[in-house]
Amino acid sequence: MPLDLSLSRRKLLKTSAGAAALGIVGAPAISYAQAEAIKIGHITPRTGFLGPLGEYAVQAVQLAADEINAGGGVMGRKIELVLDDSPNPQQASAKAERLIQRDKVAALLGEISSASALAIGQVVQREKVLFINTGANSDALRGSDCQRFMFHIEAQNSMYVKAVGRSLVRDGLVRGKKWYSLTADYAFGHDLLRVAKRYMNENGGNHGGDDLIPTDLADFSPFLLKIRTARPDVVILNLAGTQITNFLKQYAEFGLAFPVAGFGFDTALAWGAGPGNFGGIWPVVWHHLVDTPNTKKFVAAFTTRWKRPPENQAWGDYCSLKVVAQAMAETKTTEAAKIVEHFEKGAKFDLLKTREGYFRASDHQMMMEMYAITALPQAQVKNQWDIFTSSPPVPGPDESLEAIAATAEENQCTFKAA
Repeated sequence: MPLDLSLSRRKLLKTSAGAAALGIVGAPAISYAQAEAIKIGHITPRTGFLGPLGEYAVQAVQLAADEINAGGGVMGRKIELVLDDSPNPQQASAKAERLIQRDKVAALLGEISSASALAIGQVVQREKVLFINTGANSDALRGSDCQRFMFHIEAQNSMYVKAVGRSLVRDGLVRGKKWYSLTADYAFGHDLLRVAKRYMNENGGNHGGDDLIPTDLADFSPFLLKIRTARPDVVILNLAGTQITNFLKQYAEFGLAFPVAGFGFDTALAWGAGPGNFGGIWPVVWHHLVDTPNTKKFVAAFTTRWKRPPENQAWGDYCSLKVVAQAMAETKTTEAAKIVEHFEKGAKFDLLKTREGYFRASDHQMMMEMYAITALPQAQVKNQWDIFTSSPPVPGPDESLEAIAATAEENQCTFKAA
């Protein structure tokens, strides 16, 4: 019998608010004994400088699976997560291959490192298994390194830069201003710096200097001294993971007053910086203060279970599983090729924002709203979580969702033949 999504939604409002928000499951009375579980692989860093974000990712995908299963699963089948760590690209590739070949997962979700996502993308293209990238930002993954079986719920670097760039232009921090940037020395950072420089040049900014920062660096004092000497109009951070937390702490300790802005960000890193240390303007793909009913349900459920609110990496992994489950329900299959086709035809998904999103067929990037957040003065901070104000959604309600995405001229994707 075809799955009645509207009926499922009405029933699930009483049983599972998070699952109901995306309308992806069947009636709760279905017995799992009828069918084998659908295995979904989840792979993401659990240690190292990206480890704190990976912890949010794992907690969120577990919550999503539990909500889906509480509502009856997908096509009467339970979702079974198979979790693994990906501390580096080599292990990410090997573990993705093992999840596919040994564990027989129907899809892979996760990742934060762009280098590791690239490695996984090559595996899934060879194995013809769906992969939803939930945290890797590099434009190259949507361009020169794009793969037909890889999709991106995480925003690309161009979207991050253009989203926060509007705020920087508004505040007079681009045209005629001197930027000094610090950039994470790996694939993500190199790509982000390229995109940031393009935006700066297009909008009349000047690049006063840049330093590449090793991912294991803990002491920023040599670079803070260089910034003090350079006296830039804006300090731009193209950093990642705990690099951002460490920099913010040390920047506050040095007492530097140059405005700070970032082109890549996760709210957990601001929370980790401690009271009084977070400052500047930053782009986020989502945050826990987004004022929509489904965000409030997600935040409440996550906070109740994990004793802290979710941040934007949690959002990506939570929504990715809901998106895959919805697609399986709508296509009535777990076959990757058919789900890929469904995504490419413009299927719409509730992403806990004011507008539904969709994967752009040309590069498999999710088209969606983003936000620019600005740190509150310490005197206005009331708790350890609500430490910023947010812009309205970007793009605005009268703009195309593609307004902040890389154009075909900026980032060309050509999917390789199967």
